Amino acid sequence: MVKKQTAGRNNLGKLAPKFAQLNDDVLFGEVWSREEQLSARDRSMITIAALFSAGQFPQLKSHLEIGREHGISRQEVVEIFTQLAFYCGWPKAWSAFPLIKEVYGEGEEGGEEKKLSEFPIGEPNEAFAQYFIGKSYLAPLSSGDIKVHNVTFEPKCRNNWHVHHASSGGGQVLICIAGHGWYEEWGKPAVELRVGDVVNIPAGVKHWHGAASDSWCQHLALEVPGEDASTEWLEPVDDEHYQNCEIRTQYI
Repeated sequence: MVKKQTAGRNNLGKLAPKFAQLNDDVLFGEVWSREEQLSARDRSMITIAALFSAGQFPQLKSHLEIGREHGISRQEVVEIFTQLAFYCGWPKAWSAFPLIKEVYGEGEEGGEEKKLSEFPIGEPNEAFAQYFIGKSYLAPLSSGDIKVHNVTFEPKCRNNWHVHHASSGGGQVLICIAGHGWYEEWGKPAVELRVGDVVNIPAGVKHWHGAASDSWCQHLALEVPGEDASTEWLEPVDDEHYQNCEIRTQYI
């Protein structure tokens, strides 16, 4: 899903208010949001190609940033630019490739390119990989009385249903800091996770969380102190259930 756009009003609201309104409400609010025809990721790829061919490099950089949020990897952008170089001009590729470094960094695939916030992404979450569908990353931020981790999900990645148990206290708090994702409690509709959203999960509640299909998602996970605290991992969130959550949420 496409987050609400305010760039038009922020930059041109006083000079060209009608243009700003068309940019924010029609172009992004209506056209970009028609995901039943094309996903936001598809529209990002099309827009990146169009801006490359037109040589509109400042706008291209902005749309590379949007494309990264929609799950387009650094290597995919490299391939797009390589293909376009043959059809749109070799000099344009030379001008465009440095923008990849600015937006994604110069690290190898799976490294610096996935910097979504000021928090470190950490290492691949291998220790808990058996409880996830897709690839995730884990960065411990605090090991004191309240343990805090930065958890990053690739597009479509989600963890299994699970329960945080405790004889008293316990539970978890999630704070979304980048991208877009989902949280669902057993027996309740899935809810969106966007930057700034906070979810309080009491002990004993069966739930799952993860990224949207077209976006990375990053959240801080805070362990609420409790006695006899443990996590029980349960069944995976299969593709059909995950897709139905996204479809249902679009019409709520």
